[in-house]
Amino acid sequence: MKKYVIAFAMLVAPLMASAQQPVYLDDSQPIERRIDDAMSRMTLQEKIHILHAQSKFSSGGIPRLGFPDFWTDDGPHGVRPDVLWDEWEQAGQTNDSCVAFPALTCLAATWNPAMAWQYGRSLGEEALYRGKDMILGPGVNILRTPLGGRNFEYMGEDPWLTSTMVVPYVKGLQSNGVAACVKHFALNNDEEYRHQVNVVISDRALHEIYLPGFHAAVTKGGAWGLMGAYNLYRDEHNCHNQYLLKDLLKGQWGFDGVVVSDWGGCHNTDQAVNNGLDLEFGTWTDGLHLGASNAYDNYFMANPYLKGLQEGKYSMKTLDDKVRRVLRLFFRTTMARRGHGTLCSEDHYKTARRVADEGIVLLQNKGGVLPLDLTRKPTVLVVGENAIKMMTVGGGSSSLKAQKEISPLKGLQQRLKDVATVEYERGYVGDTTGNYNGVTTGQDLTEKRSASQLIADAVEKARKADYVIIFGGLNKSDYQDCEGHDRKDYGLPYGQDNLVEALAKVNRRVVFVNISGNPVAMPWKDKVGAIVQGWFIGSESGEALADVLSGDVCPSGKLPFTWPASLKDVGAHALNAYPGTWRPDHKIIDEEYKEGIYVGYRWADAHHTHPLFAFGHGLSYTTFQLSNLRLSAPTMTVNDSLTVTVNVKNTGRRAGAETVQLYIHDNQCSVDRPEKELKGFSKVFLQPGESKDVRITIGRDALSFYSEAQHGWTAEPGTFTALVGNASDKITLSKTFVLK
Repeated sequence: MKKYVIAFAMLVAPLMASAQQPVYLDDSQPIERRIDDAMSRMTLQEKIHILHAQSKFSSGGIPRLGFPDFWTDDGPHGVRPDVLWDEWEQAGQTNDSCVAFPALTCLAATWNPAMAWQYGRSLGEEALYRGKDMILGPGVNILRTPLGGRNFEYMGEDPWLTSTMVVPYVKGLQSNGVAACVKHFALNNDEEYRHQVNVVISDRALHEIYLPGFHAAVTKGGAWGLMGAYNLYRDEHNCHNQYLLKDLLKGQWGFDGVVVSDWGGCHNTDQAVNNGLDLEFGTWTDGLHLGASNAYDNYFMANPYLKGLQEGKYSMKTLDDKVRRVLRLFFRTTMARRGHGTLCSEDHYKTARRVADEGIVLLQNKGGVLPLDLTRKPTVLVVGENAIKMMTVGGGSSSLKAQKEISPLKGLQQRLKDVATVEYERGYVGDTTGNYNGVTTGQDLTEKRSASQLIADAVEKARKADYVIIFGGLNKSDYQDCEGHDRKDYGLPYGQDNLVEALAKVNRRVVFVNISGNPVAMPWKDKVGAIVQGWFIGSESGEALADVLSGDVCPSGKLPFTWPASLKDVGAHALNAYPGTWRPDHKIIDEEYKEGIYVGYRWADAHHTHPLFAFGHGLSYTTFQLSNLRLSAPTMTVNDSLTVTVNVKNTGRRAGAETVQLYIHDNQCSVDRPEKELKGFSKVFLQPGESKDVRITIGRDALSFYSEAQHGWTAEPGTFTALVGNASDKITLSKTFVLK
């Protein structure tokens, strides 16, 4: 009899366990029901536990209920190497290398949303393999000044381009069950004094220029996370800013995700609790402030929050909203059915190379210097430190430990080994350190020759070379393209201008490849044959640059920002609005955005400046003709859409891609509006002689402006003009229509 009782118990036990299984463990149930069930089982201490970090990059789960810890990591160009639990130094692992993808300026320069999705998907797969649940990126702040140290992490100056590119990036990343954390919300447009800058800006400029990228990431991309910025707005730090986080993001935009503080961006328990912060990172992580046994318990949203709740100072409703958001993040990531991801796969390297190939911009090509003529086995002299210096290490939080990084010199040597003679000269000395947070390049860049001798040696070889390719620009050192500081001036560092001038005197086939995420001054522009914007393009730098220089790839990148001739052609500098004015107590600096909506090409149009290279500019090795502009209707109403159709023909001798750019001009308006604004674009690939119709559809949002009187977006009836071209200064077609 006893054995039958045991057998019956064994039979029904699984059924009873299934019947008693908590709803939150049943992934067939709706997420909101699972959240309700989990919250009903949590203690007050557990609720507080999941609202703050427990290490440099992780926050706690709920072990008792089966919720694992939550792991974040820096992006947005690759998965950052692991650091120690409570120190910024390397953990010393050997399996935390990654593919270094091109910087986001290069991604934006592709003007190809399909590339953005592939980029995000690949990055998410790497993150998943590494056990990361959230990538701290992408960045969508606006390039307001070319001195901005972190511009290379963002997508340029235009809100429409940024908005269009960020949505597929977020969707691709989150398709892996890895959360995006879009940053830095908001107005983080320069790095100097970033913890003290209080931005003073009109509501219209805020909504028209600086918020659209975030709005698109949230409302169209469905981002699960968003990071507050270090700076202040309306005298409140943006990691706990009443208007930005509560009224706008969670209120008007309906964001259902988690607001994460930037590391050390939280300053006050009351404001953190009441003004919209959900998950606090980076406070007091240097060890044991206040003599506590666990520094993380002293976070503003840790024991101080718990104590305030126990004393009745804070509401349970506010707490439960934060907990609900964090649990929702768990169910989307750590509690979801996810794959295993892949790391450093061939597919990821192909993605990195394709993004780089499409993002490299041919700025100038006098006399058809490029592509290199390899039919007579030419001698190619490569000059410049940036031809050999690794660029994946440094720059701040986006610094990576890449599995490989092919230098421009090596890439050219590999590609040209059988068809050309490649020589090298240093030309100039920049930063020879090569380490960041314990990751070292292993390069010995020390140099004994003087600056004048370096130039002389390069000139001597340049006299005999068929081509001279200079790899110059910036690097990721402090005060260049680097987090924490802005550039000190617009000119090239390390005496590069002298080098270029000297080489241009002895060789008429000089190509300057600018490695940077920012525009730079080029006083010698008319003295060189070709100029290429080479960005920071990561693991496949050398191969991608060789693709374009050799002609294996027809360049199709377009600038995502205006390239001014000097800083006086930039609104923030022309109006002395940057970097702001210190208050008498010298604790806060007020930076007024006096230029308002006139950023980049908007300023250039309004003030008739002549940039070195316009927004949207980019040359090709073939030619294109845009013709036959048509509108789907002569009129539209506010609830309609309008389709703009234009024919594009490849009139050259080789295959290539052109980007059709649609700008809108408001012929008459009750408020001042820019001469034109980008409101649509489409990239088309064509064989020689091939032509295609390109269609771009716009709606009311493309005709609207932010009305400060109405505190919202409005489109006024009247006549508008559709302007079509292949750069902001190359508008070749136009047609008017009426909004009723």
